[in-house]
Amino acid sequence: MTSYRIARLRNQHRWLEEQLREEMRRPEPDNLAIQDLKRRKLQVRDEIFLAEAGLAPLRL
Repeated sequence: MTSYRIARLRNQHRWLEEQLREEMRRPEPDNLAIQDLKRRKLQVRDEIFLAEAGLAPLRL
């Protein structure tokens, strides 16, 4: 189950990176969208780290 979750999180991280690059290539990028994508990407990265360490993510 954990390796499936890590793979799913990595795919999500990759998809967010693609969306971020796409937004930044636009003639007039949406700065709020860029901030949101970066925030979500960092959250996913943190979840990947915790999953690889065998820890559960904190839900605030």
